[in-house]
Amino acid sequence: MTIKEFKLPDVGEGVAEGELVSWLVAPGDRVEEDQPVAEVETDKALVEVPSSYDGTVEELFAEEGEMVPVGDVIISFRVDEEGDAEAGASDDADSAAASDSEPDATADEADASAGDTAPDAEPAAESEPDTPSGRTFAPPSARRLARELGVDVAAVDGSGPGGRVTEADVRAHAEGGAAASGGGSDGDAPTPRPAPTDTGSGERKSAVSKRGSADSAAGAGGDAPEPAGRETTLATPATRKVARERDVDLDDVPTDETRDGEAFVTAEAVNAYADALESPAEPTAEPEPVDAEPADAEATPEPAATAAAAASGTASTERDGDETVPYRGVRRTIGKQMERSKFTAPHVTHHDTAEVDALVEAREELKPKAEARGVKLTYMPFVMKAIVAGLKAHPYLNSELREDEEEIVLRREYNLGIAVATDAGLMVPVVDDVDEKGLFELADEVNDLAARARERKLKPDEMKGGTFTITNFGAIGGEYATPIINYPETAILGLGAIEERPVVREGADGDSEVVPAPTLPLSLSIDHRVVDGAIAAEFANTVMEQLEHPLLLLTE
Repeated sequence: MTIKEFKLPDVGEGVAEGELVSWLVAPGDRVEEDQPVAEVETDKALVEVPSSYDGTVEELFAEEGEMVPVGDVIISFRVDEEGDAEAGASDDADSAAASDSEPDATADEADASAGDTAPDAEPAAESEPDTPSGRTFAPPSARRLARELGVDVAAVDGSGPGGRVTEADVRAHAEGGAAASGGGSDGDAPTPRPAPTDTGSGERKSAVSKRGSADSAAGAGGDAPEPAGRETTLATPATRKVARERDVDLDDVPTDETRDGEAFVTAEAVNAYADALESPAEPTAEPEPVDAEPADAEATPEPAATAAAAASGTASTERDGDETVPYRGVRRTIGKQMERSKFTAPHVTHHDTAEVDALVEAREELKPKAEARGVKLTYMPFVMKAIVAGLKAHPYLNSELREDEEEIVLRREYNLGIAVATDAGLMVPVVDDVDEKGLFELADEVNDLAARARERKLKPDEMKGGTFTITNFGAIGGEYATPIINYPETAILGLGAIEERPVVREGADGDSEVVPAPTLPLSLSIDHRVVDGAIAAEFANTVMEQLEHPLLLLTE
């Protein structure tokens, strides 16, 4: 029997890390090769991570919501020598007991390293009791804690929603069992059982580790604040990054704030605690004479109290109705892309309005034919064909400026990105070769890409290679905007809502009159380094001509 560790694979070109959104398995579950074990959100898409082994889940090394670098171990499996899956939970205990009698080299090293600190520790197999076949709902952290404390998670009464077992439930069950058995001898604190990762996992740490051990206690010295020593601490990825940079254990940072019943630590509290550790109070060389009585402990707070006060002050600020939302994944990617575009390309936006009576009539006439083919026909395919006509007439709007080479590339492909609003942010799937496709084909492809974008099922390749982008803010409401270019493209066209608005037309008697007519507001942003304002206006005129006379689209 061997332990196989599985690292987070490269889930997309150029992706360095991903947020582990949810685990699809739990320790003790049997999995097969290529079975999805986790959902990971990158800055490009939400993907499922498949297993590389047939076996039984041994340990989960990351919490849901944690940012995990590509290449880090996220899960381990128990497999036999041939790599086949184990028969079931009843065989797991027998196999683990047999492996204790003939441990492999890795297990010997782990046992040897653990021998100095816990010579009487029980084998890993004994610290993970058998679980009945019935399903027990518990997060990975609660299951790990149960194994560390030698608690059968199936025997714990869950207090969470739907009977979900929490870490507090596990600790309460363990303390109740210890009290019933009379506790340790001579009043000594019991030695914690080793986690399953102590065998066969080298120095890999579990997602939940016991606090208050020798390693955490050794970090403080002199007048440094005493660690809080919690079991679990919640924090945003930004706060965890600060903790790593300041070499601080989040479980040791004092805080009075909680989220979902668990301690919550902010970056400000981490910095305050780290400052207190780095600058402990030192006695002066020559104490000044004191006329009054010595101040008590409350008059001059210790660094730990200062850190706690800072954390408490921050917590009170954040509790005033504010909500903290992590800035990561697709949202962070959008922000970086918009920042790069806005601060790299000087934007100019040209506004105009097309009178689209004939377009509305053409769509209404074609809708029944589209429905007969199972296609929902919107205005977007018409606009896409009109844009291609404009790009062919004015190729500088279908270009890319390569600054390092000091050259402008005029693209001969017409790949249009369609901005789609999703719960995770704005995503831009790309429709390739628009000039080679018909209206119904474009409608079907756009509808498919938009649906899969909202479901986070787009492939990374489906969001690459665009030469021009369309954003339809009119679908939500509004007339004009100043769209930000999808860099390194050089132009983007924003569409307002098609509505009846007052327009001036020549009447039957030759006099001008104001009448209601359907119009389409257009907002064209350009990179002014590449495209002049006059060229932008000419492009808009070409697009409007195509939309106002849709029979011209038949030539595209």
